[in-house]
Amino acid sequence: MENLDAKIEQLLNVEKQMRLNGEIVGTRKAAIDILQLCFEAKAWKTLNDQIVVLSKRRGQLKQAVTAMVQQAMQYIDETPDIETRIELIKTLNSVSAGKMYVEIERARLVKKLAKIKEVHGLLAEAADLMQEIAVETFGAMAKTEKIAFILEQVRLCLDRQDHVRAQILSRKISPRVFDIDASKEKEKPKEGDNMVEEAPADIPSLLELKQIYYELMIRYYSHNNDYLEICRCYKAIYEIPSIKENPADFIPILRKICWCLVLAPHSPMQSSLLNSTLEDRNLSEIPNLQLLLKQLVTMEVIQWTALWETYKNEFDNEMVSGKFLSEKAAEDLKQRIIEHNILVVSKYYARITLKKLAQLLCLSLEEAEKHLSDMVVTKALVAKIDRPMGIVCFQTAKDSNDVLNSWAANLEKLLDLVEKSCHQIHKETMVHKAALKV
Repeated sequence: MENLDAKIEQLLNVEKQMRLNGEIVGTRKAAIDILQLCFEAKAWKTLNDQIVVLSKRRGQLKQAVTAMVQQAMQYIDETPDIETRIELIKTLNSVSAGKMYVEIERARLVKKLAKIKEVHGLLAEAADLMQEIAVETFGAMAKTEKIAFILEQVRLCLDRQDHVRAQILSRKISPRVFDIDASKEKEKPKEGDNMVEEAPADIPSLLELKQIYYELMIRYYSHNNDYLEICRCYKAIYEIPSIKENPADFIPILRKICWCLVLAPHSPMQSSLLNSTLEDRNLSEIPNLQLLLKQLVTMEVIQWTALWETYKNEFDNEMVSGKFLSEKAAEDLKQRIIEHNILVVSKYYARITLKKLAQLLCLSLEEAEKHLSDMVVTKALVAKIDRPMGIVCFQTAKDSNDVLNSWAANLEKLLDLVEKSCHQIHKETMVHKAALKV
């Protein structure tokens, strides 16, 4: 130990001379040699102390601090026990705190420390640690590493059921970033001599990050049963080339897309996705769900009992395998079928008795009225109920200007028809007269 202290003292004098002379290479080498000596002697406490001493020396060069932190980070995985590892990470964290030139190293250190905390069951502490780092402001960090870091922040928030913060963090990533061709993108130099660093080998590729991002967003949207957004996430995963080319991968995802579309409330976006999914050739691989989607786009009343008997087993299997379906999903499915049937009735009837409507929907009068009222409130359709008479009117009340405009349009059409008829009569008369003269 005395021999180690003597060598360190000798190197500290060398480091001081180099630092005062402004020798970057020499200062950096002396600092790294001191850390290497401590590591080879397995003197972990001395290593921590020397890191702090060297970083606090008067006029210490930032290149030396950067090299020192990078060198010490290589020793983290070589530590004998978890306590020593945590202590070394904390030391490096305190040294790199507030220094922009080692902000990337600090982010990586925090990620390592958070991983250790999570393994030991301290999920809240791990999430809080990760949230302290705003990697989106790091100009020199590789794009894939930034995305991976933010996704890790989102995952920890979802694991601790903090959905509000998870949503805020997820908005830092624009989905358009996943559509950029990595081969065409050039790395641009930043201010000064700094360049964008290469991402570490353990960071996933952009397409893998895209899949992770949408899987996390599915977890987020599942907590409030936002089926349409879940469907859009699965659709984005489905469009990944490696998945779309492999039937074993795309069939389960396509199945989930179909169920989400069936469960999503009627809207222009839902209708558009439904039609585009029906046009997909791969849907022929699952004919039963293809038939279900066709039923939804066909303007015919669907019998709930018959449909439930046909698809009950498949729906139950999807609930077991697909994590996005909750216990409320079966009720939502029935609700969607009722909404579809009401929309079909509104297409064919201008006025209908509430009793007849209830018969068509296979519901009681109270339930039929409730579902109809809910759809009117959400502006899915326009309807008025005359409760004393028990009549539902699906026609919209027209404004006086609209009525006058429609009359004017009808009169114009009528005059056009009269003019065409007169022209045809005149033409026939001329032809007939010409024939008589001949």
